[in-house]
Amino acid sequence: MGIPILTDVHTTEEVRAAAQVADVIQIPAFLCRQTDLLMAAGNSGRAVNIKKGQFLAPEDMIHPIEKVASTKNERILVTERGATFGYHNLVVDMRGLPVMRSFGYPVILDATHSVQLPGNDNGKSGGQPQYIFPIVRAGVAVGIDGLFIETHPDPATALSDAASQLPLSRLEELLLQAKAIDSLVKKNGWS
Repeated sequence: MGIPILTDVHTTEEVRAAAQVADVIQIPAFLCRQTDLLMAAGNSGRAVNIKKGQFLAPEDMIHPIEKVASTKNERILVTERGATFGYHNLVVDMRGLPVMRSFGYPVILDATHSVQLPGNDNGKSGGQPQYIFPIVRAGVAVGIDGLFIETHPDPATALSDAASQLPLSRLEELLLQAKAIDSLVKKNGWS
């Protein structure tokens, strides 16, 4: 079918295995400062998507980027997924998107992990999916390069991240809005 595969890795051993089948090696947010993992991902020859840790400032993402780039791998993506704001809350600082974009690599907005409420629901993550649309619209208006959206036909029955997924029935509407805003931003040279 030709559909690219992206997968998380958590160890250098997983990088070797994933590189055999995946097109994009993704470094999870909590592991974005692990030098050995970043270097292994860069050396894999695959594109590397680095998710920004909830604990990092946008300008701090230059360091993981430089580690991957030092392997001569320039196929790097950077994903924003919110920053910790007190307990059980994530926020997306729209100023951080152009900061990370200034590093010269595509910036992806993870719209569904950004609405999580970590540990808020009896030891698992809750969520506020009603904010997916506004976060996507704002991110696209700022000038992101791509979106990451977890979707499910019935989010309540999803095995993972059920509280922060977008119902599949709303995906087309969201993408049409994003495309319209993206066209306006590009047409007017605002990004």
